[in-house]
Amino acid sequence: MNDAGYGHYVAADNRYDGMRYFNCGNSGLKLSAVSLGLWHNFGSNASFDNMLELCHTAFDNGITHFDLANNYGPVAGAAEANFGRILKNSLGVYRDELVISTKAGYGMWPGPYGDGGSKKYLVASLDQSLKRMGLDYVDIFYHHRPDDETPIEETMLALDGIVRSGKALYVGISNYSRTQTEIAMDILRELGTPFVLHQSSYSMLNRKIEKSGLKHYVADNGVGIIAFCPLEQGLLTDKYLQGIPEDSRVRRDGRFLNESAITPDKLEKIKALNEIALERGETLAQMALSWILRDGEVTSVLVGASKPSQIIDNVRMVKGKCFTEEELNAIDRITLG
Repeated sequence: MNDAGYGHYVAADNRYDGMRYFNCGNSGLKLSAVSLGLWHNFGSNASFDNMLELCHTAFDNGITHFDLANNYGPVAGAAEANFGRILKNSLGVYRDELVISTKAGYGMWPGPYGDGGSKKYLVASLDQSLKRMGLDYVDIFYHHRPDDETPIEETMLALDGIVRSGKALYVGISNYSRTQTEIAMDILRELGTPFVLHQSSYSMLNRKIEKSGLKHYVADNGVGIIAFCPLEQGLLTDKYLQGIPEDSRVRRDGRFLNESAITPDKLEKIKALNEIALERGETLAQMALSWILRDGEVTSVLVGASKPSQIIDNVRMVKGKCFTEEELNAIDRITLG
């Protein structure tokens, strides 16, 4: 596609008026309460015009953080390449108003050096990511997953070296357990590395980081948390209240949400949660996002979108009401019972 003509984009003057921004732990870096993830709908099989509209809508509504990874696609690398086109043709003029993150950890290229947590892989992957996006640096670089075949010390030293090289300003880790996080945190603290974010799967239906103590431990030690899959791949929206729609992602692609996981019991829980949301004057999605930010331990919720209207709907949760103790107890009874 010829990208000529997209450079006329001018961001909304009031883009910061309706958003809230929170510090990543004890650091000076702030993230928008809602961040846009490019995991889905930014691959080689998606409409570039729609990608542009999604990013413009996000930024116009105060979303400053755009989250990527080396393997986001399909094909792997496509999301970064497409985001690079968007930066080149419109958003790039606002680079200093953006927080751009990427990751490495999962399989990216053939052979023993395109996967895991080795210094060789992480440095090479980030160089490739920067080239695809046309950037000199990213704001946050994550190790995407723990690697049992690489000592955590090597991975953390690699992250530290990347910051010292100027190719990333801050570092984070993702999908690390409580024990792995403690080890990584001790190493990074000793090195003086600006470790600011732990990216974790977290939602009303997925409370693992609460049960393990990871959520409180990370927050208590001055590191921010950003929650991915906060809507459980769409389960915590009004999409499944009447069952599984034929045009849902479950029907089209069961890789991330399998139809067998949508049990009658889970659907009953979703309907009960929706009743609480309606009483609060919110959509189920808005309440689900607000709930994640309820206690100040989570910095931002990471949402995906296929339509601009979904972004606008999610951003509205920023102005939502505080939860009453009665509401929180009712949500716990539904989701933990």
